[in-house]
Amino acid sequence: MAASCKVASKLTKSRDTQPAQPAQPPVRTTSGRQRWPTKKENYHVSESQHVTHRQENKEKKLEKQKKKALKAAYQAEPDDFEQELSELHSNIDREEETMFSDHNMPSKLSQPKPKVLTFSAGKIPPMLHNASATCKTTTTAPTLSPCDDSDESTDCDSESQPEAQVDHTDEGDNNDITEELSPVARGTKRPLDVTLNDAMVLPKIKKKIDGSRQCMKASDFDDISKEILVMATSIFRCLIVTQAPFPNNVAVETKLAKTAWHEACQIKGINVKLTPSGVKMLLTHTSQVHGELKTKMCSLTASFFGFQTSNSKSVIRQNRDLAESLKDSSVFAFKDWESKKGIYKTELLQLGIIVMWFANRHDKGVVYHEYFNPMPIKVIALVLTTIECCIDEWLQGLKEDVKFTSATYGTVYHGHFGSLQRFDECTVPYRLLKRIRTNLHDTARFHAGVDTLTISSPASRISDAVFEDAIREYQLEEQDDVEPSEL
Repeated sequence: MAASCKVASKLTKSRDTQPAQPAQPPVRTTSGRQRWPTKKENYHVSESQHVTHRQENKEKKLEKQKKKALKAAYQAEPDDFEQELSELHSNIDREEETMFSDHNMPSKLSQPKPKVLTFSAGKIPPMLHNASATCKTTTTAPTLSPCDDSDESTDCDSESQPEAQVDHTDEGDNNDITEELSPVARGTKRPLDVTLNDAMVLPKIKKKIDGSRQCMKASDFDDISKEILVMATSIFRCLIVTQAPFPNNVAVETKLAKTAWHEACQIKGINVKLTPSGVKMLLTHTSQVHGELKTKMCSLTASFFGFQTSNSKSVIRQNRDLAESLKDSSVFAFKDWESKKGIYKTELLQLGIIVMWFANRHDKGVVYHEYFNPMPIKVIALVLTTIECCIDEWLQGLKEDVKFTSATYGTVYHGHFGSLQRFDECTVPYRLLKRIRTNLHDTARFHAGVDTLTISSPASRISDAVFEDAIREYQLEEQDDVEPSEL
């Protein structure tokens, strides 16, 4: 009884925090009579409204978490960002940027001085002594000096203002002249973002008809920025797997994103500015690379080691024993895991590299071969970590989905990476790891339909003797043409 009361009180509290929903209007039947909705219908409507309300709260929490991550990255490495992120500003900060620029605040000096009444015995008011000076200033003030055409117009205005403001009597005309000569300076909280390179291009982002920004994607950018973004994405995916497969923080990913963007700009020969929205789009590919690699390795791992999908107890026990034996001392990294021979020479490692980066001659491992020649140690450690994740899915005998994330497999990756480094140190005189890395790259290029990299091939060169033969052929042809003309 007490437990039911607690549950009921929790439900009432959760519903009290949500906004009250309007009652459902009555529905008219075919006979014309009004029928009020039943309790079941009202319950379904209220439940759907509660679901949408919970979804909105979840989206708000996710948005807050993203802002916290960006804020931490910006505070840790502010130099990695081109400009201060607008997402870190609150609504109060945005209002402060325009509160002093939307209105002109009159100062005490700009206000007209009150006229002092003087004693006069006559009834006729005295004449203005500086009427000619007033007329002169009103006619000559709007004409600016020739130096206004130059970039230093502000200095010229400041020098010409004292001459125009001598001997004023009408303060209203004086204010009008001052406004014409020097525009009102509108202050802002921060200076405008001025690029140092004059050739830098700002990417243009499409908007909806109503003017609101939609979810960012590559098609939202103009053609030039889209080409840069596509190439930077490919380079970023190569940098992630070869330099930081499981980055420690957002600052590391941001630095790699900037490197990929600058390299893409150099290849295309145009300098396009990297915006925060572009950084966000590039950072999403870190998790995409992990997911794509794990998806491709799951089927390869199951068929390579012989895992079977069945509800039979004997098959389930066999899968469980096989998974446990493969994980023992990481014997899955050997070519013969039963006798533990051929460390880091397993064919599954080579297959994973081929399927992921060397599927054809247009794949990333071939196009950006400088990142994979020889095969980096971090790439080998990443593929081994993915194989272990795929084996973990069979530990219960039946295949279960295991998330391949940095939180769960970051330590596993560092363990494989440390083992590879120790193997390299122990076999330095024989350079075994260097041979394994070179063999992995060359075999992958062969399967992609590309020969081994050669700087210059003698067979592809044309010798100078061929050019001399071509000159002699041309001379003989000219002689043949001259003889019939003489006859």
